[in-house]
Amino acid sequence: MSFVRFAVTLLIPVWLAAAAAAAATPSLKAGAFEPPRQAPDFVLRGSDGSDLTLGRYRGKVVLLSFGFTHCPAVCPTTLATLAQARSALGSAADRVQVVFVTVDPERDSPAQLKSYLAAFDAGFVGGTGKPEVLAAMRRNYGVVAEKVPVGDSYAVDHTSSIFLIDREGRLSALMPYGRDAKDFVHDVKLLLAK
Repeated sequence: MSFVRFAVTLLIPVWLAAAAAAAATPSLKAGAFEPPRQAPDFVLRGSDGSDLTLGRYRGKVVLLSFGFTHCPAVCPTTLATLAQARSALGSAADRVQVVFVTVDPERDSPAQLKSYLAAFDAGFVGGTGKPEVLAAMRRNYGVVAEKVPVGDSYAVDHTSSIFLIDREGRLSALMPYGRDAKDFVHDVKLLLAK
C-alpha cells in the first residue's frame, strides 16, 4: 500500500467524524454573526426609571428590537412573539431580557414605553434618549429609521429584525421579522447553553 493511500485511509474516519459532529451540532435559526462581535454598548433612559445599558444585562441573553409605540403592525407583532417566546422558556425566561429601543423619541417617553411594553410583558424594558444619541446607536447597529408622513401625523419606517446578544455581550445573530416564537425559543436555548 502506498503512503498516500495509507494516509487517506487513516484520514477518512477523521473527516467522517468531523462531518458527523458538525451535522449533530444544532445551529441557530436566525442569521448568525460569524464570528460574533462585541455588541455596541449604549446609555439610554430606561422605561424602568434606570439608565439602560447593554452591560446591565451581562449574563443574560438580550433580544434587542427597535420600534415605536404608535407602530400599527410590525412592533406589536414582534413584541407579542417575544412575549410568547419568554413564556415558553419557563424558568429560563429570567435569563432573557427583551430591550425595545424607540425610533420615535418625540412621542415615546419612558412612561409611554413602560405602559406600552407592559401590555406584552412587564419584564420588557424600553429605551429612549435624545434624537442624536438614538441616531448614533442606530448607526452602530446598522439600523435605519425614517419618518413618513401619514395624514396629519407620521409613522416611522424602520429595521424590523431582532438582534440576539449572548450572555457575554456579543452580537450572535439577527432574526428577521415574522419568525415564530419557537424559533426564538430554539435560539435562546442554544445561547443560554454556551
